[in-house]
Amino acid sequence: MRAMTATFLLLMLSLPACGPVYHSPDLGGLYSDLAQREDPYRNPIIVIPGLLGSKLIDQESGAVVWGAFGLGQVDPNTKTGARLVALPMGKGKRLDELRDSAAPDGALDRVVFNFLGFPVELNAYYNILRTLGVGGYRDQGLGEAGAVDYGDRHFTCFQFDYDWRHDIAESARELDRFIKEKTRYVQAETEKRFGIKLNEVKFDIVTHSMGGLVARYYVRYGGAHLPKDGNLPELTWAGARHVDHLVMIGPPNGGALDAFLNLVNGVSPETLFPHYPAAVIGTMPAVYQLLPRSRHRPLLDDQDRPVPDIYDPGLWQSNGWGLADPDQDKVLKMLLPDIASPEKRREIALDHQRKALLRAKQFTSALDVPAHPPPSLRLLLIAGDAEETKKTAQFDSRGRITVIETGPGDGTVLRSSALMDERVASDLKTRLVSPIQRDQVLFVFSDHLGITKDPAFADNLLYFLLESPREN
Repeated sequence: MRAMTATFLLLMLSLPACGPVYHSPDLGGLYSDLAQREDPYRNPIIVIPGLLGSKLIDQESGAVVWGAFGLGQVDPNTKTGARLVALPMGKGKRLDELRDSAAPDGALDRVVFNFLGFPVELNAYYNILRTLGVGGYRDQGLGEAGAVDYGDRHFTCFQFDYDWRHDIAESARELDRFIKEKTRYVQAETEKRFGIKLNEVKFDIVTHSMGGLVARYYVRYGGAHLPKDGNLPELTWAGARHVDHLVMIGPPNGGALDAFLNLVNGVSPETLFPHYPAAVIGTMPAVYQLLPRSRHRPLLDDQDRPVPDIYDPGLWQSNGWGLADPDQDKVLKMLLPDIASPEKRREIALDHQRKALLRAKQFTSALDVPAHPPPSLRLLLIAGDAEETKKTAQFDSRGRITVIETGPGDGTVLRSSALMDERVASDLKTRLVSPIQRDQVLFVFSDHLGITKDPAFADNLLYFLLESPREN
């Protein structure tokens, strides 16, 4: 028995350890030489956050509409808080005419909220900025704020903050103005520091989530409006003239079922955060533009039939969803304090919902036009496909919704949505069919925010930006 035991122990010692051993790359060793190179021709970076990713400040009162959590947090369940968070509504007015006094005030590179008086920090876009820092990209906002001393090299990375509640095409127009402004800045700084006059400046753009849709509209259409007549803008690739590399991290290219559920039920971000009522969320055109495509069959009726048009205002009104829910009148009373009649409030709410749905249909149609980008534009898609993600919902005769199917994704965005996979369940044996032409795809086994913490993400991002061959 002792001999058998000894033999067993020797055998076990000679075998590899149970389970794999994971190693992380030495990013500093891999990229330090490239990061330290003083190259006046290196493309500056623009980082674009997604939904909820920019701080919003009310310019009249100074209140933090979004970005302060815990003490000082705006409560959307109060009269003042609801009006601060929601966008205004007005019958007979276009969505781009409905403005409030809130303005973006920097990207949320970290989110800090208070629990029982103690600050709790959640990494959001900090991981992206940290990875870019390894590559030698210096954040302009942090440098100008004095948070980090970059010397004279802090102009190579910019954060594009925007009001994520508004129509995404409008945010793309803001991005167009931002890029023109930063182009002039980089040209002036390059001449001052290196004595070199740049005739043009090309940017590399790194986006997260909805930020990818802002960038995709921009490279396709530049600063062009969505036409008022409901038609599609001319596809010119005007923005692509200013962009070399576009990196999209977890983009909801085909929409997300969570957007539909949030418009219907409202949003409860975390246990310690307040509930954001459906009527408040329903004022935000961007959320409608995140709806999944009808042709991908995300929504079934009580007869198991796919809904032919998820953007149909009559569908939302007949089922009492979002702004069409009669129970939301208590919220509408806070949002429309000058309207005494419940019938009049409902009329305004339904009009706003109709405009937002039709605008979303027009926007997504513009994004879905199949087209080959110019050869100078290279796209990297980074997506998650290891988390169960909501895929299909069904509603009953009373409009009540149940999620009935999940699929692989990052917990928020389906793998098929990130890829903009146009295949249906009966046609999955063919190769990928998608209107988006990309040069490289990386799948990471993490959730929507966790993707940016993965060493594979950091390594591949830096290679794509610093080492991958560029067009001359």
